[in-house]
Amino acid sequence: MKAAVGLADAEGTGAVNMRRIARELDVGAMSLYWHVTDKDQLLDLMLDAVEGEDVPAGPSGDWRTDLVHIAKQKRRLLLRHPWVLDFISERTPLGPNALLQVERSLSVLDGSGLGTRAKLYVLTAVDTYVTGSVLNELREVRAEQARAKAGLTDIDIAASMQAWWDRLDRSGMFVRVLRIFSEGIDPDAAETRDDRFEFGLACLLDGVAARLPQAVA
Repeated sequence: MKAAVGLADAEGTGAVNMRRIARELDVGAMSLYWHVTDKDQLLDLMLDAVEGEDVPAGPSGDWRTDLVHIAKQKRRLLLRHPWVLDFISERTPLGPNALLQVERSLSVLDGSGLGTRAKLYVLTAVDTYVTGSVLNELREVRAEQARAKAGLTDIDIAASMQAWWDRLDRSGMFVRVLRIFSEGIDPDAAETRDDRFEFGLACLLDGVAARLPQAVA
């Protein structure tokens, strides 16, 4: 699995095929079929192997601290293996490592006063937030890479932004949008990604806390 995951990390999902994996392992392609039936099973095993990379600590007794840890761990995993996002919408995570992650995550909400359904909804909300945040981060990273590949300098980018800003200003329709830039805020700044992630996560967990019984909120 390490060979397959490594290829996907380096070259994307297009590298995940039986012949490529066989070459990486220096074996015949047909030899792989002694271990997996097809590419779909290989992908399932790869996704579960990734899920097992990071083993969280046991519950601390503070549900919020534990959910923050789970969310940050999932974010790091997805940023380390961005190809995973190509498949998680199509494949149900039912491998042993994925199920252990769910079991551990549910355990941090023991004593919260929430029923099983509500606990699952909380975990789904956190997971959805993390996935969406990482998709946005990867969009920003790819835009940076595209600008670098095109050879654009900071001066080029600033000039293009100014021209765009001037068009918006002349329209008279985007007063609040323009305020973002007039106040020197870069919504895609790499140095604010951690802060933006943690702010959104805090807002989400504030909403969770509001739904807990008062004694444990």
